[in-house]
Amino acid sequence: MFPPVVMDGQQARAVARGIAAQTTASGYRIHACAILPDHVHLVVARHRYHAEQVMNLLKGAATRQLLDEGLHPLAGYRDAKGRTPSPWAVGGWKVFLDSDQAVKRATRYVQQNPIKAGLKRQAWSFIEPMSSNGEKPGPTGRR
Repeated sequence: MFPPVVMDGQQARAVARGIAAQTTASGYRIHACAILPDHVHLVVARHRYHAEQVMNLLKGAATRQLLDEGLHPLAGYRDAKGRTPSPWAVGGWKVFLDSDQAVKRATRYVQQNPIKAGLKRQAWSFIEPMSSNGEKPGPTGRR
């Protein structure tokens, strides 16, 4: 129905700003993020929201940011009511990680994904590395 979405670097940074805003608003802890031209990987710590809700809120925030910045990749495909189609696939792929080792392995995978795709390593401001025991450090660095 629409052409495949392929984001450029400017669009990827807008997506990151949307994710950062939603992360702050919802209190998510994101351990890793890779924004590639045709997909996004995230490692999100357990949260009170269901994984599907977290995914939908993050996709919605990223979409709003793309629209606000005039960077939405499907902006030319607005419908009769002026709505822009979503740049995201319906649903998403989620994996529940059941150990610190699994989280660390997934984090490494996500961190390496841009490099494997021939892109530079990504470092986003909203990333919170997992501590050695899997807990988030408090505001003073204490657990």
